[in-house]
Amino acid sequence: MSTLKEKRRLVAGNWKMNLDLKAGCDLATEVVEQLGKSDFPVVFCAPAIHLHALSDIVKDASNVYSGAQDISSHESGAHTGEISGGQLKSVGCSYVLVGHSERRAFHGETGDLLAAKISQALANDLTPIYCFGETLDQRQADQEEEVVARQLHEGFAHLDAPAMKNVVLAYEPCWAIGTGITASPAQAQAIHKFVRSWLNERFGDSVANTTTILYGGSVKPGNANELFSQPDIDGGLIGGASLKPADFIAIVNA
Repeated sequence: MSTLKEKRRLVAGNWKMNLDLKAGCDLATEVVEQLGKSDFPVVFCAPAIHLHALSDIVKDASNVYSGAQDISSHESGAHTGEISGGQLKSVGCSYVLVGHSERRAFHGETGDLLAAKISQALANDLTPIYCFGETLDQRQADQEEEVVARQLHEGFAHLDAPAMKNVVLAYEPCWAIGTGITASPAQAQAIHKFVRSWLNERFGDSVANTTTILYGGSVKPGNANELFSQPDIDGGLIGGASLKPADFIAIVNA
């Protein structure tokens, strides 16, 4: 019988603003071919230009899905440059990142906006991967739990327990993204345990036990095993290593 942790597992690769169409298709094809059958979801979170092609590449793969890097908070209308949940679903998307630290820091995304994006994702049968985490200054001031609790409340105060069962969480300490610095397994586990406790208090034991909580922040083949062996870390949101097929597959296998 599968354990709860095994049922929660997931690995997502965030390509960020990298790869032209051919390079992205080549990368996804290589990963799918080498990965073979996966026992848990593996997600490519790709730039919008790749999404239609990715749907064809992953359609016959076992447990491999395409995901977007952002979603509009609006259903439709005069919102130039944005992509709605319905449009993402129409090109085969299954997942979407919401609240990545780069969107928060460089695009001024607020809690209210992110809550609306989560609602749009759920309304269109997309699984939001909600990102959250503290800055280095906040970590050094011992404010990480306060910051994480606030970001979780902002994202999910409007949801009930059944809706929360369709959400994936991704803890990404800002000081460990693209820096080569990784939170120690103990540091990451401490926040993941705190998040699961927060979920339990607000949504109950069932949600807390079944919610997938990923770690994101300079995950590499060399540290993936130790990170993923922690009891409350269910997988990873992978940045730079997701652009290298061998590295990404090694992380998935971890």
